[in-house]
Amino acid sequence: MKIMISVGEASGDLHGASVATALKLLQPDVQLVGMGGQAMRDAGVDIIYDIADLGVIGFVEVVKNLRRLFKLRDSLSDYMEQEQPDVLVIIDYPGFNVRLAKVAQQKGIPVVSYISPSAWAWGKGRAKELAQIVERVAAIFPFEADVYREAGAKVTFVGHPLLDIVKPAMERDEALRHFNARSDQYHILLMPGSRQQEITSLLPDMLAAGEKIVEQVPNCQFFLPVASTISREMLQNIIDRYKIPVTVTVGNNYDLMNICDLAVASSGTATLETSLMKVPTVIVYRLATLTYVLGKMLVKIPNIGLPNIIAGRRIMPELLQSEVTPDNIARQSIALLTDKNIRDQAMADLIEVRAKLGETGAVNRVAQVIMEVAKNGHV
Repeated sequence: MKIMISVGEASGDLHGASVATALKLLQPDVQLVGMGGQAMRDAGVDIIYDIADLGVIGFVEVVKNLRRLFKLRDSLSDYMEQEQPDVLVIIDYPGFNVRLAKVAQQKGIPVVSYISPSAWAWGKGRAKELAQIVERVAAIFPFEADVYREAGAKVTFVGHPLLDIVKPAMERDEALRHFNARSDQYHILLMPGSRQQEITSLLPDMLAAGEKIVEQVPNCQFFLPVASTISREMLQNIIDRYKIPVTVTVGNNYDLMNICDLAVASSGTATLETSLMKVPTVIVYRLATLTYVLGKMLVKIPNIGLPNIIAGRRIMPELLQSEVTPDNIARQSIALLTDKNIRDQAMADLIEVRAKLGETGAVNRVAQVIMEVAKNGHV
């Protein structure tokens, strides 16, 4: 049996590697091929195209690189024509992968979509398009499953893979020692994002908010986890402008979350991670004005934070664009730290979000779906 997996960026490579590992456990002699990176290669996938230079492509870059992307699609099309995999698994990277799925469909190769296009945010047209192409959608959110079912897709709700990943490795006391965190202080997590542009846009407001927080809540320590791709010197230059104690950390993020009382985080997967670690979070988000205006016209949902979308209501504060100010961040943060009623409600809401994401074992369920489709074809 031959299974082809297609991803386009680093996060997809990690998901692809997890799926590959699960598939190997189900059927050790399965042949895995695809477009991916080092994580998938380490998991036993024969990489026919390395994505090392694809993850940086944004909207403008996509336009500039259309010819290259079309050439890549044609190359993978030729591969599918020659090798006839039993199933194509597309993971995220929708602009490219949906087009590749159309090619597979035309060749009679069934397709499984995992980490599917965000039809719940961008409108039902996306769901209907994918429903006509793929054999099965492996949905990670319950509301995602509903949208795709309504569009006519065959859907299996597998749950979210983060449920298997987001857990501390250390006991809390050990983590306190590891991060030099004092047990008699509030610990505040600052997560401006993993890209330099996000950090330069959001971190100064977070740090200025920190100065305002310590005026009312003096016993605070601040922690800033940093990706290995970010310059420590650049970070330190920003931090040094503000008069608050900030510890920059690398790695053990879930152990760090486990000792934190509050997070201020850029909208994205990080807010779902803090949610699963039961850390009340102030969500902040700032885009280029034109991008934001266009997004407001296209996005069909009232909230942008994943925990709020999952809950179906605003359970975490969201500060967008001009609302991202030190005063606003500080006000929301202080309330979550010191107002018992607000904090208790936030903790109850986070437990609800965790429950709505289903059970652990998402990747194993995805692998079972893929094997079923691969064995039965169009079922």
